[in-house]
Amino acid sequence: MIFSINVQSPPYSTQASYTAYRFCKAVLAQGHQVHRIFFYQDGIYCATRLAAPPQDELNLYDKWQNLAKENEIELVVCIAAALRRGILNLEESIRYQKDAHNLAEGFTLGGLGQLIEAAVNSDRMVTFGN
Repeated sequence: MIFSINVQSPPYSTQASYTAYRFCKAVLAQGHQVHRIFFYQDGIYCATRLAAPPQDELNLYDKWQNLAKENEIELVVCIAAALRRGILNLEESIRYQKDAHNLAEGFTLGGLGQLIEAAVNSDRMVTFGN
């Protein structure tokens, strides 16, 4: 079965993002495929490269990146939600004349069309968060 995941909650304010991560791990362990993980609304905060959780706590930022790298999963961040909340890649920082960018490696900015495409090309779309 092919799954796509929609993460709508930030990494530490609720359990939704961590639950989404664990769901992905479980799905993959059972031999299923994760087509795409789409970060929307406050879920986009999972894609910042500037967060530094305490060393004795779970680093969910790294977990998402490692999961994607190990399993060749696309991590897409809603561009409208990201720009509104201050998450930019290099191109958008130049476009909006900002002096820095903070989109973590392995994440890409994309539009809601990619969320729809993921739903169309998956057997199940599972949403975590709001």
